[in-house]
Amino acid sequence: MEYYFNKKITGEFEEVIKKVTDELEKEGFGVLTEINVTETLKKKLDIDFKKYRILGACNAPYAHQALKAEDKIGTMLPCNVIVQEMENGKIEVAAVNPMASMQAVKNKNLEQVATEIGDKLKQVIARL
Repeated sequence: MEYYFNKKITGEFEEVIKKVTDELEKEGFGVLTEINVTETLKKKLDIDFKKYRILGACNAPYAHQALKAEDKIGTMLPCNVIVQEMENGKIEVAAVNPMASMQAVKNKNLEQVATEIGDKLKQVIARL
């Protein structure tokens, strides 16, 4: 089982970020955090790195269900989605596969939540 879902597309980087954010919203996710890895590596290490962002997406009702089932699951929240510029001019969007990450958690009550979140993230990636 892959630990992510991904797709490579063409477009302008900032426009892809907007499209990913919009598609996440259609599936009930909000972007709680945005980490600009490119800027961070430049600022902290003076390294030039390709365009790379991490979007921390959260679907509040599902997060609530997961937290009720397993109070330490917050260590794996929010769901991360990356957008990165590839060498061939493509942009890759990848989202965490919650079923893969939940394998480490031995709690049957989380399986349904992880399956549903995974389905939603797959839909986001498929519509790009």
